[in-house]
Amino acid sequence: MKMESIQYQEEYIRNSRGAVLFTCRWLPSSSPKALVFLCHGYGMECSGFMRECGTRLAGAGYGVYGIDYEGHGKSMGIRCYIRKFNNIVNDSSEYFKSVCMQEGHRDKGRFLYGESMGGAVALLLHKKDPSFWNGAILVAPMCKISEKVKPHPVVVNILTKMEDIIPKWKIVPTKDVIDSAFKDPNKREEVRNNKLIYQDKPRLKTALEMLRTSMNLEDSLHEIMLPFFVLHGEADIVTDPEVSKALYEKASSRDKTIKLYPGMWHGLTFGETEENIEIVFADIIAWLDKRSCDIMVQPILDGHAFSSCVTPSAAATKSRKLFNTSYLCGLKRRRTLHHVAI
Repeated sequence: MKMESIQYQEEYIRNSRGAVLFTCRWLPSSSPKALVFLCHGYGMECSGFMRECGTRLAGAGYGVYGIDYEGHGKSMGIRCYIRKFNNIVNDSSEYFKSVCMQEGHRDKGRFLYGESMGGAVALLLHKKDPSFWNGAILVAPMCKISEKVKPHPVVVNILTKMEDIIPKWKIVPTKDVIDSAFKDPNKREEVRNNKLIYQDKPRLKTALEMLRTSMNLEDSLHEIMLPFFVLHGEADIVTDPEVSKALYEKASSRDKTIKLYPGMWHGLTFGETEENIEIVFADIIAWLDKRSCDIMVQPILDGHAFSSCVTPSAAATKSRKLFNTSYLCGLKRRRTLHHVAI
């Protein structure tokens, strides 16, 4: 499929807590083979950082949908403040399911795609509704705390006592993740220049929510049952490759695949050389192609709670002027789409 035939669209929606969230999609010119839902990493966003992922998968014939979590990218909220990790999971679940409910989508395969912290989001989406998803691509997922970096229980206890007092404070010391995650210096600079990517210290509550989520997932890896393909760079020092090995070994999935890439870093789909990125996406698309044919799609029984809303120009305007334009499955939607042919 030629890249020129891909259609890019943006839409703003409102979650159950009243926050306006940014969503985007990359669509092939013909009916998609299946639907792929992007779960971005900590501090990241979909429209810019995951654009190559969206265009490559749409170019291979898939409908690709992404959402910026609350406080991330173009979505509303305190920058990179995660009050409850379940808020991210619930927002993603309701938006993704609303897409699956649309006419022409109900008989399509439904695949999750998670990078780093997004891997944890994808796994929790599966645990929330184990029979709904047909598979997951997990790129260097955050699903277990490496023994190399696991904080001492005393430290965790001290921080926990402080989280209700100074939850939004940026006091968690960390190394420069960009330098550690992206091997190619030009790609690294591109990430630094992306103003939608959070590049400050983690907030206290955010760090604790991520820690708790990782520890909870670590204790329940055996509950993972969906087909998955986990990919990890062997030279990754952001998330330990042993984490992906543990997921592969402990998951109860009958269909599970793991691939470790020698010499590659954390940013497999963006921070490597073009040659390496081609290899990674060829593996991802081959895995999807093999599983998107003849899959049994479960009917959607649950409704969704999102309403779309208009944001006339960019997210920065944060306009609140809304108007009704259509209805979906009896639920009122307020929407606007921005179309760009790629």
